[in-house]
Amino acid sequence: MSDVLIRVVNGVGRITLNRPRAINALTHPMVVAIRAALDEWEHDDRVRLVLVDGAGERGLCAGGDIRAIHADAVAGGGESTAFWADEYRMNARIGGFPKPYVALMDGIVMGGGVGVSAHGSVRVVTERTRLAMPEVGIGLAPDVGGTYLLSRAPGELGTYAAVTGTSMSGADAVHCGLADWFAPSDRLPELIAEIEAAGEDVVARFAVEPPPSGLAKEAEWIDPAFTADTVEEILVGLAASGQHDVIAEIGTRSPTAVKVALEATRRAKRLPDLESVLEQDYRVSTACLRGHDLVEGIRAQVVDKDRKPRWSPATLTDVTDEAVAAHFDEPEVPFTLR
Repeated sequence: MSDVLIRVVNGVGRITLNRPRAINALTHPMVVAIRAALDEWEHDDRVRLVLVDGAGERGLCAGGDIRAIHADAVAGGGESTAFWADEYRMNARIGGFPKPYVALMDGIVMGGGVGVSAHGSVRVVTERTRLAMPEVGIGLAPDVGGTYLLSRAPGELGTYAAVTGTSMSGADAVHCGLADWFAPSDRLPELIAEIEAAGEDVVARFAVEPPPSGLAKEAEWIDPAFTADTVEEILVGLAASGQHDVIAEIGTRSPTAVKVALEATRRAKRLPDLESVLEQDYRVSTACLRGHDLVEGIRAQVVDKDRKPRWSPATLTDVTDEAVAAHFDEPEVPFTLR
């Protein structure tokens, strides 16, 4: 059976990510197929809206297929850069899609899962949602346009999410502007049937008031600390407010990726649109692929699963400003969405 199920039901373009054993992690053929479907449906008058969901009970999508990225990087191939180029084109297509794009963001929604959903126009989370851009834990910076969204969250909450890789609840996602509606997960099958029958406007009828955002409550210490210019200064601010668990969490991440994530988020806030941020993502991701930490991070987390990555450089102090800036240089083969 196909890894992504694409069909039209009563005028609704249905996209179901269908790798439930891998929490629907995105492969290269999947992103190509999704973009091709959107290209076709834009000009098909029979399709009035798009609805995206994930197969299985665990979540919409756990991200990209990082095992494949690891294998490609070890082999010295170029498949990963081709995958990212097509994935980011898909993200841009979603962000600019002229018809309603409804994303059911139930369960795990991480990395590439954010890219396939949170750029849509009608984004629905549930009490089961765990949303994150956790790339710093594998030696990569947030991509798929994630920093476009995070940099526009209230205060410094998005900076905190990017630098730590921590996850958000559904209520947090609504508060931060990464989702629009909160609905009970047990009503999603009924919601899908109603969308197919009557269109996207029925979402409001199924939505409920989200519980208070736990992340919003933490803004009193997040905002002062994460407004700092450097990661080192952020750590000083965290220490001053007694947030030693957060300091320890950052300490487990790739020092290079953490610094690049902060810089990418700051730059994304100044960029005018999603396309500009995705072009930046390509520069950063391909630079990470050429470095040490991405291969090592994936090895430690999903290949050998020892959870003991040996980062290089091993400390924040050893990651120079020049090394961070180099991640934003144009690659040999430029990528543009213009």
